[in-house]
Amino acid sequence: MVFSSILFLLYFLPVFMLVYVLLPKKAKNYWALLVSILFYAWGAPNFLYVVLCTSILDFYLVRALYKSEKPQHKKILLTTSLVLNLGLLAYFKYANFFIENVNAALGSLGIEHLAWTQVALPIGISFFTFQTLTYAIEVYRNEHAPFERPDHYLLYKLIFPHAIAGPIIRFKSVAQQVVDRIETPDDRLIGLLRFSIGLAKKVLIANVLAKQADLYMGAELSGLNTTQAWVGIVAYTFQIYFDFSGYSDMAIGLARMMGFHFPENFDSPYTSGSITEFWRRWHITLGAFMRDFLYIPLGGNRVKSQWRFYLNLWLVFLISGLWHGASWNFVLWGAFHGVFLILDRLFLLKVLEKIGRVPAAIFTFFVVAMAWVLFRLEEWSMAKQYFIQLFDFNDFKNIELNHSFYFMLLLALVFSVFGRSIWGQQIARYLEEKDKVLSLGKSLIFLTISILLLLISIAYLAASEFNPFIYYRF
Repeated sequence: MVFSSILFLLYFLPVFMLVYVLLPKKAKNYWALLVSILFYAWGAPNFLYVVLCTSILDFYLVRALYKSEKPQHKKILLTTSLVLNLGLLAYFKYANFFIENVNAALGSLGIEHLAWTQVALPIGISFFTFQTLTYAIEVYRNEHAPFERPDHYLLYKLIFPHAIAGPIIRFKSVAQQVVDRIETPDDRLIGLLRFSIGLAKKVLIANVLAKQADLYMGAELSGLNTTQAWVGIVAYTFQIYFDFSGYSDMAIGLARMMGFHFPENFDSPYTSGSITEFWRRWHITLGAFMRDFLYIPLGGNRVKSQWRFYLNLWLVFLISGLWHGASWNFVLWGAFHGVFLILDRLFLLKVLEKIGRVPAAIFTFFVVAMAWVLFRLEEWSMAKQYFIQLFDFNDFKNIELNHSFYFMLLLALVFSVFGRSIWGQQIARYLEEKDKVLSLGKSLIFLTISILLLLISIAYLAASEFNPFIYYRF
C-alpha cells in the first residue's frame, strides 16, 4: 500500500487518524504500532514475521550491550547485531545479484551454473536496516540510552510513515518522541498541509512527467530521435525528484499529524552549484547516514594521504549506488557521482565559483541528468545507446507533446527553485516551527489549501490507473 492510492487516502488514513485522535494518550502508541504492522503486512505479509522476530532479538541484544560494563563484550554484541541485520539485507537484496554474476562468470568458463531459487525483495528492507543500525551504533557510542520496552523499539522501526521509503530516522532524534510526545491541533493541520503538498507533487507532477519518461526511456531506444531522448531524460530528472521528495513530504506530514517531527530530506537540490552541494540537498538523511556511519569511520577528512581521502570518498558513493539497487547500473551511477565529487575537490569548485551561480547550477543540473540515465537504464548497452542518441545533433525532429506535459514541466521547474526564494524559505521555517500557534485566519487558509490539493489529487488518481513509485523497490 502506498500513500498515493485511493485505498490509503479514503479508507486507511481517515480511520487511523480518527481513532488516533480519540484515543487516550497512553493508548496512542499501541494503536500506531498495530496499524503500522497491518500496513506493512499488506505489502509484505511473508516477511513480516522475519521483521518482528529479528526486531525483538535485536532489542534484547542492544539492551544487553548497554548494560554490559566490559568493552569487549559490548563489541561482540554490537558485531552480532550488525551481522544479523546486514546479513538479512545482503541475503534479501543482493543474493540474486551475486548468484547471477557468479553464474555469468562460470558460464564464460564453460562451467555449469549454480542452481538457485530467486529471493523476493521485501519492501523497505534498506530503510529498516538503517533504522536498526543507527539504534545499535548510537547506543554503543553512548549517544542515547536504549528503549526500555520492546513495543517502543518496534514503533520506532515500523512506524508506517517512513516504513517504505524513509526518510532515514536517527534513533537519538526521535527516541524521546516515541516515549512521550504531544500532538496539537496545529500539528495535525500543518501535517495535513505538508501531506497534501507532497501528494500533489507526487500525483499531479511526477505522474504526468513519468508518462513521458516511460514513453521514451522505456521504449526501443534505437527508434528514438534526439528530441525524444532529451524530453525523456528531462522528464525523468524531474519525475524522480518530485516522486521521492513528494513521498518524503507525505511521510513528514503524516508523522507531524501524530506528533512526530521527522527530519527534512530535500532542500531544492536542482538549484545546487556543484555536485558536492547537490549531495547536501538531495536525500539529506541518506547523506548524513553515509557520512556518520561510513565516511567518518573510514577516516573522513582526517586521513593524511590525499589519494586515500579521494578513495574513501569514491568508495562511499560506490556503496551508496549499490544501496539503491542490486544492479551494476546503480554502481555506475554511484561511481559517476563519486568522480565528480573528487573533481570538485581537485579543481571544479573553483571553476564553478568563477563562472557564476546560474551557469554553475545549469552545469550541475546537466551532470545530474546524465547520471540519471545510468540510474534509469539497467543495462550499460542501453545507457550507451541513450547517450549516443542524446548527442546525435543531426537527429533533432519536431515531436508533438500534450499541453499537460508542458504545464507540469513548467510547474516542476518553478517549484524546483521556489524553495530557495525568500518566500519559500519563510514558508519552510513557518512549517518547521514546533511551538507556533496558528491564527484562525491562517488555519482556515491551510485547511482550504489542504482540502483543494487532496480533492484534485484524488480526482486524478480516480481517473487514472497510472501511479508509479520509483523508490518503492529500494
